[in-house]
Amino acid sequence: MTKYILNSGGLKANTERSKAYFAELLEGLGNKPKLLWCFFATLPDDCEVRFERYTKLFESRMPENVHPLNENARVESFEEQVKKADAIYLHGGRIAPLYEILEKYDIAQLFAGKSVGTNSASSMVLAEAAWSCDEREATKGLGFFPFKYLAHYQSDYGADDPRGPINWDQAYKDLEEFGDVNLPMHALKEGEFIIIKK
Repeated sequence: MTKYILNSGGLKANTERSKAYFAELLEGLGNKPKLLWCFFATLPDDCEVRFERYTKLFESRMPENVHPLNENARVESFEEQVKKADAIYLHGGRIAPLYEILEKYDIAQLFAGKSVGTNSASSMVLAEAAWSCDEREATKGLGFFPFKYLAHYQSDYGADDPRGPINWDQAYKDLEEFGDVNLPMHALKEGEFIIIKK
C-alpha cells in the first residue's frame, strides 16, 4: 500500500499541524526511517540550502523518539533514491519545475509501497488541476488524483504581492470552472491535509 499525505502549505508556520503531518508521514516506519527530502519545485541552486534549513527546522517536530535518516533528492538519481527511502517529502514552490520532472515517471510505480508527503505546489502537481497562487490562475496537473486542488485557501499568502491580496472566492470559482467541472474540489487551509491510501 502507498500512502499519500497532501498538505496545503504553511507547515513552517504551523508547529502543531506540522507535527501531525510528520507523525502521519512517518507512522509505522520505526525510529530511524530513511526520509528523502525533495526540493525540485524550487530553484536548483536553492535545494541544498533548503535541505539544511528544513531538516533543522522540522527536527523538533518529528514524532517522539523518531530520528529520520535524511537525504536530499537529486534529479539524476531520484528513482534510485526513492527505492531506498521509507518516506518521501515533496516540498512546495513552483508547479512547473516539479511537473517537468515528475511527468517522466509512472507515479504509481515510482512511489509504490512508500509514504509520500506533499506540500502546496507538490500537492497541486499530483491533482488533475490546481489554482496557482503564484501565477494566479488555474493550471493542469499530472492527473494522478481525480480532483482539483486549491492550496493556502483563505490565507494571507501573497499579501505583499504588488497585484494585491488573492481573491479566494474568485480563485475557487476559476478552478471550479477549469477543465472537467464534475471533478471534486479540495480547498484546504494552511496546515490542513488529506490522506489517500492506494
